[in-house]
Amino acid sequence: MSDTKKIAMVTGAGSGIGKAAVLALAAEGYACVLAGRRLEPIEAVAAEITGNGGEAIAVSADVGDAASVEALFARTKEAYGRLDVIFNNAGINVAATPLEDLDFDKWQSVVSANLTGVFLCAQGAYRLMKAQDPQGGRIINNGSISAHTPRPNAIAYNATKHGVSGITKSVALEGRPYGIACGQIDIGNAATDMTQRMSGGVLQANGSLAPEPTMNVKAVADAIVYMAGLPLDANVLTMTVMATNMPFVGRG
Repeated sequence: MSDTKKIAMVTGAGSGIGKAAVLALAAEGYACVLAGRRLEPIEAVAAEITGNGGEAIAVSADVGDAASVEALFARTKEAYGRLDVIFNNAGINVAATPLEDLDFDKWQSVVSANLTGVFLCAQGAYRLMKAQDPQGGRIINNGSISAHTPRPNAIAYNATKHGVSGITKSVALEGRPYGIACGQIDIGNAATDMTQRMSGGVLQANGSLAPEPTMNVKAVADAIVYMAGLPLDANVLTMTVMATNMPFVGRG
């Protein structure tokens, strides 16, 4: 590894937004740590990066498990000695379910991945960035349009994404003395496997089903690269990247 090469970690890097982001960061010259629960997909993306002349390692990790996250950061420190950027992207959702019918175990699974996972990975990155020399780095959290305006029948996802906003602000505040910048990207309808259902109709607040526009996921990856590349005396605290015509602004 070159002494001048920066190190980036992306969680949930095996598909969708995470894959697009890590490929874009690698194309910008970052050495990349790819984290995901399933090893095969992240190894495939890492092989794509190295096949194009980049540098990457794949580490199996469950972001909702403290011991697994600790091992992830230990492996990163062992491989590269430092971390300059983390994109906390890993997360899940469950099928749309009325509030009164949501099983506790489904609530808990979403909270574990989307909220506890962001906390644990932000904490791990913060500890490493505070201790390393030169000190500092950037933490980017994947929020959502749902961090501002909930979808119906999605209380677990909505609650966790509102919570991510609190994590972002807390880390941004506490990281100031150590050169640790923290920001959040709120994404609306990036075209991935997860959003294919939107073309067939998505439940709206008035109870109707309506297809929703999507945007190319490259727009999100480009935004991540921009946020990551800022000098540490500048920070994008929040950025919204959304399909222009999605029903969000105003009343739809």
